[in-house]
Amino acid sequence: MTAHKKKTALIVGATGVVGQACLRHFAGLEGWNVIGVARRSLHDLPPGVQSLQLDLQNREACEAALGQRDDITHVIYAAVYEQPGGLVGGWRDQDQMRINLDMLRNVVDPLDRAGSALEHVTIMQGGKAYGVHIHPQIAVPARERWPRDEHDNFYWLQEDFLRERQAKSHRWHFTIFRPRIVFGDAMGSNMNPIPAIGVYAWLRHEQGLPLAYPGGPPRVNQAIDADLIAQACAWAAESANAHNETFNLDNGDVFVWQNCWPAIADALGMEVGEPEPISLGDTLSSQQSAWAHIVDKYQLSAPRELTAFIGQGAVYADFQMNTGKTAPLPPVIMSSVKIRQAGFNGCIDTEDMFRKWFGQLQDRNLLPRTAMSRSANGELS
Repeated sequence: MTAHKKKTALIVGATGVVGQACLRHFAGLEGWNVIGVARRSLHDLPPGVQSLQLDLQNREACEAALGQRDDITHVIYAAVYEQPGGLVGGWRDQDQMRINLDMLRNVVDPLDRAGSALEHVTIMQGGKAYGVHIHPQIAVPARERWPRDEHDNFYWLQEDFLRERQAKSHRWHFTIFRPRIVFGDAMGSNMNPIPAIGVYAWLRHEQGLPLAYPGGPPRVNQAIDADLIAQACAWAAESANAHNETFNLDNGDVFVWQNCWPAIADALGMEVGEPEPISLGDTLSSQQSAWAHIVDKYQLSAPRELTAFIGQGAVYADFQMNTGKTAPLPPVIMSSVKIRQAGFNGCIDTEDMFRKWFGQLQDRNLLPRTAMSRSANGELS
């Protein structure tokens, strides 16, 4: 009897919040080999995971690294190019759009050839597919079957390329995911608010201040746990119901930042203060020395360089917390009925998600364990 041939997942963008979650999840699945791809060197990989350091903007390097491989069966593409300092404003920049298209093309082209083992490609979009970043209001809930929202977006460039390429090949399939606000424990990510909120909390703690909510007016929104995205990617990799389909992804509930703030404060061991609207992006940009002092004082394993820890996460948090906006703000809700009907039913309570990720940062010694000790009866002191 011959042994069952393992599948091989190429996780592209392996240092990002989604990529890291996918590395962990696929590494724990029986019957899978896993290769993490990133421009930066990969460290502390899960057992058995291989690494490939690759500049996705270099077409020749991608062809040399991937063009002769006959083992890669699945691509989970979670890479994104964001201009430095242009996280929000750059989303419609033509050069940024072109670069993101070229990066995906440089991965898929070498793998889509005669004799290739490629079976499936997964890519990420998001709420910007519905124009949440440019429209004052979108209909609720947003559904995958709607006509394309016509605006400049690299999502459309990547999707059109993938559809056209797959239609000519017929040897593989694809799945497009549209996750809502993504949360995880990745360091240096441009679109992960968790480390930035943790830094903000500990700057407040060191000043003897409670954890004040820094954002703007409340808005009903949705979140998605990065581990849940990884589970969905594993489901799509082997489910015929996911072939050439687009799916919204969320935790399964809705949330309002202000309502979750007490749970966030509790996870960090802090008391909740009265709201103090400020820009986290502006505030944290001047706190390099204060953060380095916290790292040294508590002997953390986190980088002393603040941007290496939070990336552009503070700017992203401002965007998601509606900093500088005025009330009222319409809800942003995307229907997840389609993926549930297709067979994926993963979910998590959003408050539990926040507690999990701050706990993970504490477990990894990237944030201090707790800001306040607890007495024998469990009360904060």
